[in-house]
Amino acid sequence: MTTTEDLTRRAFVKTSLATGFAVAVQPIAHATTIHTDEAGLIAGEVKVTGQDKFVFPAYQAYPDKPGETFPVVVVIQEIFGVHEHIKDVCRRFAKHGYFAIAPELYARQGDVSTLTNIGDIIGKVVSKVPDAQVAADIDATLAYVKGLGKADMSRLGVTGFCWGGRQTWLYCAHNPRVRAGAAWYGPLGGTPTPLQPRTATEAVATLTVPVLGQYGGQDQGIPIASLDKLRKVLAQGKSGSEIVVYPDAGHGFNADYRPSYNEDDAKRAFARLLDWFGSHGAA
Repeated sequence: MTTTEDLTRRAFVKTSLATGFAVAVQPIAHATTIHTDEAGLIAGEVKVTGQDKFVFPAYQAYPDKPGETFPVVVVIQEIFGVHEHIKDVCRRFAKHGYFAIAPELYARQGDVSTLTNIGDIIGKVVSKVPDAQVAADIDATLAYVKGLGKADMSRLGVTGFCWGGRQTWLYCAHNPRVRAGAAWYGPLGGTPTPLQPRTATEAVATLTVPVLGQYGGQDQGIPIASLDKLRKVLAQGKSGSEIVVYPDAGHGFNADYRPSYNEDDAKRAFARLLDWFGSHGAA
């Protein structure tokens, strides 16, 4: 029997991706915003069926080269969901020869693109997203990609920004088949909850995937002490992960549509990511 609660939940389920940028990040810094064109690419929104048969949207981009297969990169969204910036990051990877895909990982919980402030985004949606659901939906996304026959699943990379930076550490701990990860300024500590039972620092204790962590030295939300703690945990393992701090950068230094953007460090960090993926079999 369908209940009122079921109907209410379904009313807020996100079935398509945001157009443009999330409301909470307005006004956009148009002078620095990067737009990567679709020339030579196949790019657009697709639907992915989760392990529980729930269908959620994703954005994919890959080179328009029939008969070829490409290394895969999963792009894990910022706290603002899969809006234009994350789509553009997918196209940037596709221009470098990747099959890039960004699943909308809040789809069951709601649409953050229309919310006006970060407090509401966290309280109404993000805090209700289970880590186990995120891992399962990325697994389902990779199953979808494999089924297309256009990607070389043995060359798999994962990267994520902000909220997605934390999820990058967690997913690389979850899936040892990932060849390399790159986590951008994601939270490392915090108070565990039933839905998010481990911090990123706790999750890496058994990590085997080499992850490149990229952080800003001026990030007020991720103190250097927490990075030092992460380094100590990583040093006790065998993943070969590395932490890089950009001294002049703050949080969101790759977000070219926001005042936090640091062009020089963003370019250095993306180049370092490509080298990292290349040297670890994810390119």
